Amino acid sequence: MKISVIIPTFNRAKFLFKTITSIINQTFKVDEIILIDDGSTDNTKQICEKFDIKYIYQKNKGVSSARNKGIKISKNNWIAFCDSDDIWEKNKIEQQMKFHQANKDILISHTNETWKFNNKIIKKKKFQQKTSGFCFLDNIDSCKIGTSTLLVHKLILDDVGYFDESLKACEDYDLWLRILKKYQLGYIEDELITKIAGHKGQLSFETPMMDIYRIKALLKHKNSKFQQEVKKQLLKKLDIVITGAIKHNNLTVKNKYQLILRAL
Repeated sequence: MKISVIIPTFNRAKFLFKTITSIINQTFKVDEIILIDDGSTDNTKQICEKFDIKYIYQKNKGVSSARNKGIKISKNNWIAFCDSDDIWEKNKIEQQMKFHQANKDILISHTNETWKFNNKIIKKKKFQQKTSGFCFLDNIDSCKIGTSTLLVHKLILDDVGYFDESLKACEDYDLWLRILKKYQLGYIEDELITKIAGHKGQLSFETPMMDIYRIKALLKHKNSKFQQEVKKQLLKKLDIVITGAIKHNNLTVKNKYQLILRAL
């Protein structure tokens, strides 16, 4: 079981050393580490030169493009992702490897995670609790899979497609829905990564109107076998977006999403 790890990054040199070190120091050694530098202007390249990893530079195209490039050039069937400001526990890969060896019919797994905001541990809310099994419906309200916790076989990605590069945010939520519509998800309850938050450049904190991207992801499933549940979720998120647009007198957004609402 050989694993390729893909790290997308953009101007996060100050976090990279700890992130890469946590991957190299795994109790089960990964076969390949690919770092896609998405147009950094800091000393990212100099940090990477300290390690025996594959460094690829591209002009800034966004995190989805960076991850997709890593997937395409990876040489192994098993893919793990690690954001460039996250830290893996030493036995992260070992635990997932053992899980998949014991559950050969499951081709994707995730783990629990610790969230830190300004060096303080954040208690996760009930709606953020992790899920497993055939759990598409458990994940349509919000993203419950941390990208840095994921281990997935390339067969799944070749089947459902890669990250949607047209989405500025919620690209992970979009891909997980496409996967969970067809595949069973494995889960390891141990907190095997630490997610660092509270610093500049995080899409989840800095992207306005996140629900417009969730709506775009959900629309891909409006005619699926889950169409009733998807429609209910779409109505909820459309109401949020339209109400916000009216509040801020954004007629363009209001009119666009009222059209989508009427078409449901």
